[in-house]
Amino acid sequence: MNGKFKCFLVGGMMSVAAAFPAAAQISDNIVRLGILGDMSGPNADQHGPGDVVAARMAVADFGGKVRGAPIEIVTGNLLGAPDIGVGISRGWYDDKVDAIFSLGNSAVAIAVQRMAAEKNRVTIATSAGSDELTNTACTPVSLHWTYDTYALPAALATAIVKQGGKEWYFLTIDYAFGHALETQASRFVKANGGTVRGASPHPQGTVDFSSDLTQAVHSGATVLGLATSGAPFLNALKQFREFGLEKTMRPAAFLTDVTDLHALGLEATQGLLYVSAFYWDQNDATRAFSARFKKTHGAEPTMFQASIYSAVTHYLKAIDATGTDEAHAVIAQMRATPINDFMTTNGRIREDGRVIRDLYLMQAKTPAESKSEWDLAKVLATIPGDQAFRPLAESKCPLVHHN
Repeated sequence: MNGKFKCFLVGGMMSVAAAFPAAAQISDNIVRLGILGDMSGPNADQHGPGDVVAARMAVADFGGKVRGAPIEIVTGNLLGAPDIGVGISRGWYDDKVDAIFSLGNSAVAIAVQRMAAEKNRVTIATSAGSDELTNTACTPVSLHWTYDTYALPAALATAIVKQGGKEWYFLTIDYAFGHALETQASRFVKANGGTVRGASPHPQGTVDFSSDLTQAVHSGATVLGLATSGAPFLNALKQFREFGLEKTMRPAAFLTDVTDLHALGLEATQGLLYVSAFYWDQNDATRAFSARFKKTHGAEPTMFQASIYSAVTHYLKAIDATGTDEAHAVIAQMRATPINDFMTTNGRIREDGRVIRDLYLMQAKTPAESKSEWDLAKVLATIPGDQAFRPLAESKCPLVHHN
């Protein structure tokens, strides 16, 4: 195996793989899954090592093997660099990894999807967000599982403008992901009668947002759209509170999760609106999964980590149903099978590879509302999947046949 990644075997060591009779259609008598993400960088708490924990849980719950073939998990750290992520993926495909999950960021995901299509392997993006993954960059063997840069800003901007937040200013991380969030949010702000007062792009490593926040205040905007994530998001929101800007502006986060709220604390995050595909305390099923996850990982799961479990399980079910790990056959079976698990009810996979599931409008609680360390948010509304994601009528995916 390629020396650039760790390797975990679930259900048996490589040396005893032959002890398990496998269907002839399962290549090498082993099903290999790659978890590629930000394992040590600014987004590591949101996905990263927790993705690996969730994937291992899914494999263990499946019994450690499928059709008699042991399931192997390999992990890779893309270190925030597309070239590293692509290099790891290429090595994995050479070492006969069948499917890669997570994919870290959009630049990596788009490049790896393209490579996977050439090599007839599966990719399932659970952490990467660009809606181009199921638009112009779609492939027959790639799926986008959790959220995207169309759905989150569309839902959040629409909700806030309808509540009276009509004047917007954006803090935008200066790469494709951030600009996609800003572009889509601006579209829906304007479509609902709002105005965009301006935007400040910033590089990944930005720590001091004082100048950007000053521009935001002077613009006359009443909503600060945080089209960023990870450490820059945390720094920007912390400084927003330190400068007392909540007196005249309302912060809105286009990509955040429970780990961010926990890191900053409710004094800094209270009232923050955001959209998510999952919250650990929604119901008995989400609480049961989350308790198991937290016992191993030490934190409640994010929507990305919950999605890894969901995606790996659905993928393994498709292999079990078809008796093969051949990419097109597995994807066809996954499309044909509704997604029903602790985080998704009657989800489905469209022809462009987009998983259609409900999303949730969330609000960070006040300190007085919180009853425990991780009791950090509440669900304000459910956004039906058919309303949240890009309509197929707008799709430029070559797999979509418009009538």
